[in-house]
Amino acid sequence: MTFSIDQIKFDAHGLVPAIVQDAVSKEVLMLAYMNSESLQRTIQTGDTWFWSRSRGELWNKGATSGHTQKVKSLRYDCDGDTLLVLVEQVGPACHNGTYTCFTENVPVEGAAQESAPAAEGNRFAILGELEAVIASRDAERPEGAYTTYLFEKGVDKILKKVGEETAEVIIAAKNKDNDELRYEASDLIFHLMVLLRNNKLPLDDIMKELANRHVKK
Repeated sequence: MTFSIDQIKFDAHGLVPAIVQDAVSKEVLMLAYMNSESLQRTIQTGDTWFWSRSRGELWNKGATSGHTQKVKSLRYDCDGDTLLVLVEQVGPACHNGTYTCFTENVPVEGAAQESAPAAEGNRFAILGELEAVIASRDAERPEGAYTTYLFEKGVDKILKKVGEETAEVIIAAKNKDNDELRYEASDLIFHLMVLLRNNKLPLDDIMKELANRHVKK
């Protein structure tokens, strides 16, 4: 299908909202606006360009901060009046220095609190939550955090920890100690997810690979 700018419905001010999402963690990072020119620049350069309503000018995300966004996918909704931009985010997306701009919670009656355990109906929800936390640590690099330490040391350190935790899992299993196995397996999964984030490989891709293997069998 051939795309044309004419397929996008800009508002009376010539703007269209653009939701920016981390292509790896799927966390929603920010909402900005594009006009025809910034959308064209985004398509042509592969980097996000927006229109600043407050300054009345084009701006290239990360041009001054270094917190760039490399576009991995650009979509528009069924009405053509909203864009969804999946990006590879470098550093925090928010000008406040946070990974995402959406950091404030509004209490809603009947809604589950973020701090609550994952619902039993979705027993793997914690993996998605953990992936988002690891992505946040990667972007913000809070001082003193263990995950920050791993990212700062780089892939060799992360691989060393994956190897160490793998060995610990083997030992626990050989010892038939399920309490220790549970603990060490959790450590292994965590460090493996840090490795996936470091290599910009979404957990979704692992799930798809497993699903494909299941179909083949």
